Amino acid sequence: MPFQKIAAGKLSQSVVEQIELLILRGILRPGERLPSERDLSDRMGVSRPSLRDAIADLEEKGLLSRRAGAGIFVSESLDSSFPPALTQLFSRHDEAVYDYIAFRRDMEGLAAERAAKFASDTDMKVIDELFHKMEHAPEGQGADLDSDFHMAIIEASHNVLMVHMMRAMYDLLKQGVFYSRQVVIQITNTRLDLLEQHRAINDGLQARDPVRARAAVEAHMDFVTQAYTDLRRADRNEEVARQRLTYEKERG
Repeated sequence: MPFQKIAAGKLSQSVVEQIELLILRGILRPGERLPSERDLSDRMGVSRPSLRDAIADLEEKGLLSRRAGAGIFVSESLDSSFPPALTQLFSRHDEAVYDYIAFRRDMEGLAAERAAKFASDTDMKVIDELFHKMEHAPEGQGADLDSDFHMAIIEASHNVLMVHMMRAMYDLLKQGVFYSRQVVIQITNTRLDLLEQHRAINDGLQARDPVRARAAVEAHMDFVTQAYTDLRRADRNEEVARQRLTYEKERG
């Protein structure tokens, strides 16, 4: 984990500030376990009492939580962006799915534009590495890499609000709020089309061309919208066909 030695001064406050920034920047994530107190104090170069004071401060702020016998964790409450009633409402209506995809189209297009301008060389290497993993992933196993690839672009935009907002969006997707894992896999199984779309996004970013990178993201999300529409139409057609089959069987 990316903890650094603390400079002289009020040590506990310096520890607080460093951990706060790691959470703010999305490096430490909700539910993630921190190293042991001994390990953390060694990594940061502070005494155990100073570290405990800092952890107590962060617990009071609701950023860390202690679990008996398990250790210290980044608070999972930081991951609760939507109340359960609203999350369940999203899951019951197709309108939310299309708005979700449209929201991602706008935000990820902007993120790609920003990443092309502001990403470091290391950011670009992370994005490129994830794309190459997608290229070589076994058939039907690209869904997680897909979201990791998109999240890496968000992180490379270096906008902390965008990082936390979009991470919440991806978490809702992984929970099956907008559509099921099966639907994600069905869309992802249009492998060659999607791979070329991600290649276009990666190429635009690696060329540091904001217009090209944004256009590639928007084209990809338009494809996802159409793919979802096609799947829903196919499901409805199948339902009607089964009703006809049942009717014919009952007629004898």
